[in-house]
Amino acid sequence: MVTLVEVGLVLVVLALLFGAYKIVKAVKPFVWNAVIGLVVFVLADALFGLSVTITPLSLLVVAIAGVPGALLVILLSYFEVAFVAGSVIAGLALL
Repeated sequence: MVTLVEVGLVLVVLALLFGAYKIVKAVKPFVWNAVIGLVVFVLADALFGLSVTITPLSLLVVAIAGVPGALLVILLSYFEVAFVAGSVIAGLALL
């Protein structure tokens, strides 16, 4: 015989699974954008010698904006506006 507690637990587990499904479905495009952006970073470095410092901020820009975001990060790094290796250390040295 099935008790009320067992039915409640099944409903809770189903609700948690549904919530996890919705979260994964919402995050999936951002993960794909980040992976494709990293591939663009690697290709830019291998083909053109344009190195980019990969930081959480650069990954966030690429995850949200996709390939145009990756190109923006590469351009900002090329013109040494942002995402430049050593810029954090140089900024801390000024303090």
